[in-house]
Amino acid sequence: MDSTLGLLRIRLQRGYNLAVRDTCSSDPYVVITMGEQKLKSRVVKKNCNPEWNDEFTLSITDPNIPIHLTVYDKDTFTVDDKMGDADIDIKPYLAAIQMGLSNLPNGCAIKRIQPGKNNCLADESSVVWNNGKITQDMRLKLRNVECGEVGIQLEWIEVPGCKGLGSEGNGNHHKSGLMESDIEGGNLCFPRPHRKPFHHGKSRLTF
Repeated sequence: MDSTLGLLRIRLQRGYNLAVRDTCSSDPYVVITMGEQKLKSRVVKKNCNPEWNDEFTLSITDPNIPIHLTVYDKDTFTVDDKMGDADIDIKPYLAAIQMGLSNLPNGCAIKRIQPGKNNCLADESSVVWNNGKITQDMRLKLRNVECGEVGIQLEWIEVPGCKGLGSEGNGNHHKSGLMESDIEGGNLCFPRPHRKPFHHGKSRLTF
């Protein structure tokens, strides 16, 4: 485990308006790959809005290795049909973990990521503090298909004996990967202060 930074738990929640590949519906399942790691969900029969609620765990040695998600339609006598794919960008999430935050209010949004050409997000995605855990819910827009989205959740798991991500949260928002736009747009939520407030334009952020 010398080269392992930690584990990434991916909760495969559900699909939305997936493509029809059978007569009136599909039998979708999901395959997630990262390097040589390959994980497969259960099949949900005859449902283009499936609820999988499956959990996968990936061992992370290099955050730059792409994580790829592909949806398939299960067929009995022929090759399974593809129903679209998406990449899971974990870098913004890991940057939030590295900030080293703690004791935040439940539901606090640490970081917000907008859909763009460099990700597969269908909608704004927030990195959130809840019950001592930092998670990110994503709704991914599938590519190479006429329609369909998939909802997932990310959760980082520290493992004894692993390198870990380290912490960059030393009160310096640039070192932590925090951008001025995060403060300006009110993207961050910190616990109630014991120190002086920091003012930035019309926004007010307390450290």
